[in-house]
Amino acid sequence: MNYAKIVGLFVGAYLLNMVAPQLLEHLAHLPGVEAAIAQTLWCLGLFLVFGWACSKFAEGTVFPNFTLQLLVGIILHDALAPIAPQVMIPVVVCTALAAIILKGGGDEVERQDFMKIAFPLIMLAVIGYLITFFIMFPLLLLLGLDGQTAALLAAIIGSTDPAALIPTLKKVVFKDQYKRLAGLSIAESAVNDAVGAIFVGALAAMILAGTSVETTAALTSGLFSADNMLSLGRQFLFGTIAGFIGWAFMYSYEKYRSTHHDKTGEEETAYDFAIVLAVPLVTFVLAQAIHGNGFLAAFIAGLLANYNHNNHAFQKTLHTMEIKIESLSKPIIFMMVGPFVSLGDLADTAVMGFLVSVLFMLVARPLAVMVSMAPTNLNMKDKLFMSVIRETGVIPVVLAVVTVAQLPQLTMLMPLTAWVVIWTLTVLPAITPWWSRKLQIVE
Repeated sequence: MNYAKIVGLFVGAYLLNMVAPQLLEHLAHLPGVEAAIAQTLWCLGLFLVFGWACSKFAEGTVFPNFTLQLLVGIILHDALAPIAPQVMIPVVVCTALAAIILKGGGDEVERQDFMKIAFPLIMLAVIGYLITFFIMFPLLLLLGLDGQTAALLAAIIGSTDPAALIPTLKKVVFKDQYKRLAGLSIAESAVNDAVGAIFVGALAAMILAGTSVETTAALTSGLFSADNMLSLGRQFLFGTIAGFIGWAFMYSYEKYRSTHHDKTGEEETAYDFAIVLAVPLVTFVLAQAIHGNGFLAAFIAGLLANYNHNNHAFQKTLHTMEIKIESLSKPIIFMMVGPFVSLGDLADTAVMGFLVSVLFMLVARPLAVMVSMAPTNLNMKDKLFMSVIRETGVIPVVLAVVTVAQLPQLTMLMPLTAWVVIWTLTVLPAITPWWSRKLQIVE
């Protein structure tokens, strides 16, 4: 029954998109600022209504709601047209929401468990990311992509995402000796999202500066030049410092809130939400101000504070925040692809998108896991499981939006990113329970 609803949702979105240009033309002729207000509220309404519908109709199907939201956003390409010329709006919105999500990713990982898996995590999230990049780049060149698109696409899809992974893992009961795989899977996404943000930023800066990336040799030379390595190191260092400052503020507020927990009522709980929401945004800005990476800072602040595990005073606030992020932030990010990718763009890149996704899932990911995890104490079943846990979602979409805003001439970058997101978000969560049983690592 829900599959019929999904078809109906797509048809409804398509019909609405057909009549949208006439409606938007009428709104554009409203006097003064009324036109801008009307167009903005129109787009926001589409995000909220269709984001909710996708989440509702995805229940009981093999499709994650995020996949449907991305596809519906693309179907509504013309209806969301007012956003496309205002490039900085989607960039700012996606960046802010991604910072909040990454801070939440830090909350999700228990700090003590993080320390236990720190070595395999760093190997997988950092070394594995680089291996994935340097495998995908020459493969994308062989598929016929130009050097700039190939380099940026390889860097963007290198960031994993737990969007559909966390709900999937909650349904899987690991045997005791394999329980760390859940934490490792979630922590990898949070850490290499920050790594991916730094790496994509560095690549975009190189391309804007005119550095050649048409061959692996030229790309490697540019990436590992003294100036670029200094820039990368500065982003890591100052991003980490900003994360510690953000954590210090959160720690101070936590102490205050804990001592006043029994003396305050529901009203202060509402204020807590504003503080918890503000911290990743202010931490991000602080990191940028000192030339650090804001995504890394937001994650570190969340990881060190660990509100989700250490403080009962914030449990209700965090639960509310998670619900709002799930129902608002992620649908907006996924549907934000729509203004930049049409159904025609998706159709034109369908074959290329499928090939990129297959190479990514079946070649780059398994090789990256096996090589990067060789020095660790993970056994073969651990590695085989981690080879399949590899989604591409929120952060890659954000990075693609930000990159296309800087380099609009790379017309294939956004639709190919969309295809990788669609394939990985649909296929991998669906086969994870089966693969876990096949490896005999679950109860």
